[in-house]
Amino acid sequence: MAVDTRVEVHDLHVNFEIKRALTEDLFSRNRKILKAVDGVSFAIGQAETLSLVGESGSGKTTTGKAILQLVKSQQGSVHFQGEEVRSDDRAYMKRFRQQAQMIFQDPYQSVNPRELVMDIVAEPLEIHRLVTDPNERQQRIQLALEQAGLKPAKDFYYRYPHELSGGQRQRVALAAAIIMQPEFIVADEPVSMLDASIRTGILRLMMELQQKQGLSYLFITHDLSLAWLISDRIAIMYLGRIMEIGSADEVIHRGVHPYTRALTAIMPTPGVKKHQQRPVLPGETPDPTDEIKGCKFQSRCPIAKEICVLESPGMTEVAPGHLVACLFAHLSH
Repeated sequence: MAVDTRVEVHDLHVNFEIKRALTEDLFSRNRKILKAVDGVSFAIGQAETLSLVGESGSGKTTTGKAILQLVKSQQGSVHFQGEEVRSDDRAYMKRFRQQAQMIFQDPYQSVNPRELVMDIVAEPLEIHRLVTDPNERQQRIQLALEQAGLKPAKDFYYRYPHELSGGQRQRVALAAAIIMQPEFIVADEPVSMLDASIRTGILRLMMELQQKQGLSYLFITHDLSLAWLISDRIAIMYLGRIMEIGSADEVIHRGVHPYTRALTAIMPTPGVKKHQQRPVLPGETPDPTDEIKGCKFQSRCPIAKEICVLESPGMTEVAPGHLVACLFAHLSH
């Protein structure tokens, strides 16, 4: 493992109890358990972007929240700069939350509509009581807004979120995250709700901040093309498990797992019409509350064999730093 590793996730499990209809709760002793994150492990280096890619419901967002201790994990550990993140240690968590932040998907819901922009951005400073001098508070707000691309910052101090465009709201959310000068950010689909032109500006800004401040990103997205564009490495997730992880180019051009290959097959390709692309995978994603023995991808896998129903694959290294959860990975690479 690299010496500059900033975040390490080891065998992370997050389960949720699913409540069904009232009659089932009353008369059934069997409660449904959703394994939202099922044994996820990876590391993120300093100034590195790891993109977590998968369908809706694959556990991407839950993984990000579990790393930041926003949801409780039942098993596994998270280490930040070599030290285990301990949710029961209030003093440690206060320090950790100053260094690790999250940018949420929806800029219309992630900011308080009743607060002025300057108060939204300054809220982390107030919570952690980092600034008592009003002049320093003002300077920190101005710097964060300008770093987030809202210039001149003074033009935005006394605006409410409803007076801003979607892109400007997301920049406000970004400013509120970077005002703490964090070292690690979980970015949960931060541009999925924005127009293409605005999306490009936000992404460019995030990459510039990474270069200047050495930020590490866990970038959560369902868009594999976008992940390839901005990432150092990509992890493909399906039903709570990582199917494949490696450098962005390795995963895109030499992907091994059938799920990865299916995703890359439907990536937009210049000069190729949509109807000429290979079809998507057959069938539907299984109910995540159903217990699946063996490989989680077995029901949709075009190369599945009998052993795939019986045996759950571990991670196999098919190239340096390129890991695949497939029993037949050695035959596909």
